[in-house]
Amino acid sequence: MRYHRRHRTGHMLRVFCVAFAALTLLWTSSASAQDPPAASVVSDIVKEVVLDPTTYAPAIVAYGATRLDWESSQVFFQHGFVEHNARYTVSGVSDSVAISHRAGNRRIATDSLTVLVQLSLVHNVTERVIERVLIRRYPSHQKFFRVVGLVERIVGASYLSIALSAKHVRQWQENNRLARQLGYK
Repeated sequence: MRYHRRHRTGHMLRVFCVAFAALTLLWTSSASAQDPPAASVVSDIVKEVVLDPTTYAPAIVAYGATRLDWESSQVFFQHGFVEHNARYTVSGVSDSVAISHRAGNRRIATDSLTVLVQLSLVHNVTERVIERVLIRRYPSHQKFFRVVGLVERIVGASYLSIALSAKHVRQWQENNRLARQLGYK
């Protein structure tokens, strides 16, 4: 199991935070007497994000792919192989003894929760705020901005899902191939 998303995660989070801050400034500068109360807007955005499947898809896909990788690695650990990913070793050093199966499962769940909270939620809240700002500025194009927002959320969730899971799926396939070749399965 190998991860290299720490730097990418931090970078994406900073980009979303900057975009959110900029849009918040734009939004507050264009207030009018006909604006809905802020509490209503916030609760609407929260409801939209919570009910949107694109909020959860990347975390679920990442969890599933990482679990496939982790589960398929167990047979190798039972035969004396070591774990390459330092995050999944007892010593914290690459190519060392793997952490327990249970500890690995907890780490995978924690990583998936991090994807949900730090990436998916931030992304979808930011997109919904941008969408509302654009609709407020250009109300005659409401349908256009809603469709573009939906497409953006789907594309974003798809990209994030693939980026977080592709290496694990490949490793799972390689583990299964090697296990058959060595007669472990």
